[in-house]
Amino acid sequence: MSDTLSLRALNRAMLARQLLLEPSSVSPRVALERVAGLQAQWPKLPFLGLWTRLANFKREDLADALRRRQAVRATMMRGTIHVVSAKDYIAMRGPIQAVLTRGVSPVKEHVARLDTAAVLAAARKLFAAPHTFDEVRDALVEQFPKDNDRALGHLARMMLPLIMVPTDDPWPFPSVAEFQLAESWLGKSIPEATDPAALVLRYFGAFGPASVADAQSWSGLQGLRAVVEKLRPKLRVFRDARGREVFDLPDAPRPDEDTPAPMRFLPEFDNVLMGYQDRARVMVDAHKPNVFLPGLRVASTVIVDGFVVATWRIDRTKKQSTIGVQLLEKLPKKTVGEIESEAERVVKFMDPEAATHDVRSLKK
Repeated sequence: MSDTLSLRALNRAMLARQLLLEPSSVSPRVALERVAGLQAQWPKLPFLGLWTRLANFKREDLADALRRRQAVRATMMRGTIHVVSAKDYIAMRGPIQAVLTRGVSPVKEHVARLDTAAVLAAARKLFAAPHTFDEVRDALVEQFPKDNDRALGHLARMMLPLIMVPTDDPWPFPSVAEFQLAESWLGKSIPEATDPAALVLRYFGAFGPASVADAQSWSGLQGLRAVVEKLRPKLRVFRDARGREVFDLPDAPRPDEDTPAPMRFLPEFDNVLMGYQDRARVMVDAHKPNVFLPGLRVASTVIVDGFVVATWRIDRTKKQSTIGVQLLEKLPKKTVGEIESEAERVVKFMDPEAATHDVRSLKK
C-alpha cells in the first residue's frame, strides 16, 4: 500500500529540491546540479533563478562559473536552452539527443535529401572553434550549394553537442552568440549513451515525488514508463491526492506540509512550472491563462506560501527600469507590501545599469 501525499506535501518537497524553502549557501555549480539546471531562453533568466535561491548571490558568480567552464549554456531538456553544470551536461546530453533529433522534424523533408554524415562532419570542423550559426550556415552553403540553407543549419544545431561561448560582458551572452563543440570547449568527450535511466533518477532527485508524465514533460523524452518500471526497486512510491503514482528517491527530502515557505520572485520558464506536466502543486487552474501565454511564453511569477499569486515584468525606457506586478488574487496588505519591497530588489538586480528604478503594483 503506497503512502498518500497531500498537495501541500508535494509542494514542500518541490520547494526543498528547488532550493526555494530557504536561501542556500552552495556555489552556483552545485545549485545548478541540485535543481537539474535552469531554463535560459534569455541570458538573464538563470541569473535571477539563482539569485532567488542562493544567499548573497551576485551576477558575477554565475558569469565566472560559465567562463571557467564549470557551467554551460546549451540546448537541452525539451529542446530548449538551459544553463547546467558541465558535469551534468556531459552526463545528460546523450539521453537528450532523442529530443533534439525530433526537433529536426520542421525541416525533415529537406534534411532527408542531405548527405547528413558529410554535412555534420563539415559542421563539426567549423564548430571546433567558436562561430555564430550564421557564419557556419554560410560556410555550409558554400560546401553544399544545392542543399536547403535552413536544413543545413538546423541539422547542425540539433545533432551536434554545442555550447554557447560566454563573453566578458556583464551578462555574458550577446543576442548573436558564438557556439563551439562541447568536447572542444570542455576538453572532454561527450558520451553518446542514450539510456535515460540515470537522467530519470536525476529528475526525481530534483523534482520528486513526481509522475512518469511529469518526467516526460520536463525532459521532452517519450516512453519513460518502461524506464521507471525498471527503476521501481530503487524508488519510493507514493500516491497523490488523486490516487496517481508518484516516484521519488528513497532518501530525498520531503518536508512536513506545514513547513513555512517564503515569498519568492521567479523568472520566466522557472523550474517549478516547467518541471511538471501537472502544475497543481504550484498553481491553481484559474491562474494558468495569466501564466502560460501565447507564443509558448511562460510569465515571470511570484509565489507566496509556495503557490503562484502574481506575475511580473520589467519595462525599460532610456533611463528608467520599471517592474510591474500583477496580482492574481487578493492578498493581505502586509503580503502586498512585502512583494513590493522584494520587487524593488529584483528590478535593481535585473537592471543595475538603469539610472532609476520604479515599482508599479497592480492591485487585484
